[in-house]
Amino acid sequence: MEIAGPAIILNKTSTVVIEPYWLAKIDIYGNVEISADQSGAATVDFEQYEYPEDVPCDPIDLSIFGHRFMSIAEQMGTTLQRTSASTNIKERLDFSCALFDPEGCLVANAPHVPVHLGSMQEAVAFQVKQLGENWREGEVILTNHPTAGGTHLPDMTIITPVYSQG
Repeated sequence: MEIAGPAIILNKTSTVVIEPYWLAKIDIYGNVEISADQSGAATVDFEQYEYPEDVPCDPIDLSIFGHRFMSIAEQMGTTLQRTSASTNIKERLDFSCALFDPEGCLVANAPHVPVHLGSMQEAVAFQVKQLGENWREGEVILTNHPTAGGTHLPDMTIITPVYSQG
C-alpha cells in the first residue's frame, strides 16, 4: 500500500507523520518505508524574495529548528558551567551562550544572563565584518574591545565559527 503525504498513520503503538511531498510504502508485515515523492515536489525559488522573512515557512519546522538551536545554546552553557574554574561562571552563572547567523544576527540564545546578548551580537557582527572571508575552520576569536561590542574589561566574548562540510 502507498500513502502520499500529508498524512498521519496511526496504530496501537505508534504514530507516523508523512510530510507533504513524501510517500509511505507499507509492506505486508506493516513495515513503513518513507521516501521523497519526486513527482510533485514543490521547489522554492529563493531569488524571488527580497528579505529572508518573506520566504514561506512551515510553522512546525520553524518550531522544531528553533528548539534545536536553543538546545544547542543551552548545552554550550552547561558545558561552560561544568568545565569552568571561575566562581562567577560556575556558581553565579554570570555568562551567556548563543548562536548567530553568518552575518552576526542572533538565531537562538540560552536563558542565562540575557544582558550580555545585546553586546554579544554587536561583537559577533563586528568580527564577521572585520575578518570577512578570512575566517578559517577551527579558529576562535576572543574579544572585549569597547568599539567591537565589548562592555567592560572582565566580560570576554568568545566566537567560534561553525562550518558545514568545510
